[in-house]
Amino acid sequence: MPSFSRPGNLYDNAQAEAGWSTLKTELLPPGSVFASLEEARLEVAYYLDTYFNLDRRHSALGYRSPHQFEQDLKFTLP
Repeated sequence: MPSFSRPGNLYDNAQAEAGWSTLKTELLPPGSVFASLEEARLEVAYYLDTYFNLDRRHSALGYRSPHQFEQDLKFTLP
């Protein structure tokens, strides 16, 4: 799918494309497909709710998981 904005436009979809690439790379083995739309929905929801938010470390968060980042933030706020 081509980008809907011109180069240099703030609304470029590069971040969304990077997110989809990460999701497809980490969730699906190469060359595999889901058996149904329902299976895809369940697997993506499980991936986002468990691995991505609880375990996966993000460079923007100092290589901590979102869950760990929130826990650290709770203890550092007055």
